[in-house]
Amino acid sequence: MNIKKSILIRVRIAFLMATILVVAIVVKITHIQYGEGDRWRALGQESSFQIKKVKATRGNIYSDNGSLLATSLPFYIVAIDPVIADERTFQQNIDSLGLLLSRHFKDKSKDAYIRMIKDARTQGKRYCRLNKKQINYLEKKEMADWPIFREGRYKGGIIFEKVDKRFRPFNNLALRTVGFVNENYQGAGLEYSFNNYLAGRDGEALYQKISGGSWKPVFDGTEIKPENGLDIETTLDVNVQDVTETALLRALERHQADYGTAIVMEVSTGKIKGMANLSRTKAGFYAERYNYAVGREGLQEPGSTFKLATMMALLEKTGVSIKDSIDTGTGSFSFYNHKVRDHHEGGLGRITVREAFEQSSNIAMARLVDLHFGHEPERFLKHLEFLGLTRPLDFQMIGAGIPRIKYPKDKDWSGITLPWMAYGYGLEMTPLQILTLYNAVANNGKMVKPMVVKSIRHADRVKQSFKTEVINPNICSKENLGYIRDMLEGVVQRGTAQNIKGADYKIAGKTGTAQILENGQYTRKYITSFAGYFPAHKPKYSAIIVIKNPKGWEQYGSNVAAPVFKEIADNIYARDQELHEPIERSFIAEYGIFPVIRGGHVNDMKLICNELGISNHLKTEEEWVTSERSGNAVVWKDRKNDHGLVPDVMGLTLRDAIYLLEKNGLKVQYEGKGRVREQSQMPGSRIVNGQRILIKLS
Repeated sequence: MNIKKSILIRVRIAFLMATILVVAIVVKITHIQYGEGDRWRALGQESSFQIKKVKATRGNIYSDNGSLLATSLPFYIVAIDPVIADERTFQQNIDSLGLLLSRHFKDKSKDAYIRMIKDARTQGKRYCRLNKKQINYLEKKEMADWPIFREGRYKGGIIFEKVDKRFRPFNNLALRTVGFVNENYQGAGLEYSFNNYLAGRDGEALYQKISGGSWKPVFDGTEIKPENGLDIETTLDVNVQDVTETALLRALERHQADYGTAIVMEVSTGKIKGMANLSRTKAGFYAERYNYAVGREGLQEPGSTFKLATMMALLEKTGVSIKDSIDTGTGSFSFYNHKVRDHHEGGLGRITVREAFEQSSNIAMARLVDLHFGHEPERFLKHLEFLGLTRPLDFQMIGAGIPRIKYPKDKDWSGITLPWMAYGYGLEMTPLQILTLYNAVANNGKMVKPMVVKSIRHADRVKQSFKTEVINPNICSKENLGYIRDMLEGVVQRGTAQNIKGADYKIAGKTGTAQILENGQYTRKYITSFAGYFPAHKPKYSAIIVIKNPKGWEQYGSNVAAPVFKEIADNIYARDQELHEPIERSFIAEYGIFPVIRGGHVNDMKLICNELGISNHLKTEEEWVTSERSGNAVVWKDRKNDHGLVPDVMGLTLRDAIYLLEKNGLKVQYEGKGRVREQSQMPGSRIVNGQRILIKLS
């Protein structure tokens, strides 16, 4: 066989095989289309429809006065079913609709929008997303009146797809306390802890898959409406929270600390009014990233703030008196070849038990506990159990830390464990747990459980409320409670926290400084703290401040944490009028104790004096007056504000000074606060209309 004939045979065989393949493909296509067409079309139709969840609107989180801390705001994606509108309505209004869409979204021309909608209508598409940008509720209401859209869902084809977004009106205020829930239903804070109430119940609806992988809702009447979430009302006071965060942040920035936490609690109820947690980021800023006040990461050795529990055990379970004395030596004492030191240079020598507490002597506490509980450490530990310090608080937020306290049966128990525990080492607690004990002292011995949520609501209807829960009605005897309260006040008046002693009200509390344990070794880094309450004579608020690893020469609870407590307390004291003792009228009149009344509008001045019972006499008919003392009385004299001349506003309040100066045609600038002490234009000089005048206040 020659080569030519061989090639021809091969070509014919290849052609025959190709022909057979083509015929087989045609037969298969015909069979699929006509023989199995109905089955595949049904499967295709089934896969393009799917029942999906419709998210419920999440409930709101409120502060104690009804201010919104977190809410869900509705946003919408705008789409249209371009086939629904009748031909006349569509043709008459499509130009106007295209223009409005172009002006609103500013991403396409009028003609581009018109062309997009018309093409979708011609192709019979039942869903056309007009823009990816989400609009708010007010924009939705405005769009609902646009041409074609105003015909509604079933005549105009407008589709507003709702998307809820979580919004915080106060931005990052109480950020970690309010918390979050992510798309995997994990989170923290109140959002996570009360998610079952806030989340509501999702609904269901039928969706159809369209080109591009998107899904459009199919309103076929089978959808199940979602049940919106319930609201929770917290105990947080936005003003106290703001003050707490601001004071803590200022201290952290000053000391360049790792993190800090601050809690303010209402004494009688256990309601948390403010809770701040700030930690240093890699960028050097401070942000709320973890709740150290409550969570497991906040477990730390409390240091000397724990001496309150030690003192209670000594007073309640032994014959120790606050008048007894104890020798602390020269500031160093050995327990089983381990040394305990006091921070006072040269030591405190022999001091009373009361002085040992107020001066925060580690040696005194360790020796007293070793002496009275050394052979029976279980007695000391049982008293800690009685005080509720060995178990979690069952707080309203998920993730609360569990106290870590050693027992004699534990492998790491040794002869130094109990003495170390006496001054807050070798055990770990959260700041909230320590505060609960101090709050009980302030609350006349009644220990209450801290709370941060007081009710769950549906609109104005309370579905569930949380009342103050008593953990321990009496943490100690009334006699010993009196001694302890007196010693806590003495810490500020005579002891380690004298730097926060004030004249207007008294603070009671205890400083704490503990070395940080790293890799089994104590370092020269410190946890500083201050826990206490105010006003000391009639406590309304308790608070604790904890700051970790402050840098610089200030590294003690007295000069790092205590000033933060004082700043918060001062601010709350200034705001809360219930904390102030009223001044009796008779006292003012009898002793001539006058408020600062230098001058102002005559009616205001007379009203103040009459309310305070101060005798006052008018010797002018002018509207604006100045004061002059006459024994225990005030005489109102003419301020002599001639028209066209610069008024004398010295001694006036800012409000009165501005009114008087602007009434005479001057433009006012001011500096400072208080009353006017200086004005840039001399009283009695000629006024140039519109001229500026600067007043300084102090």
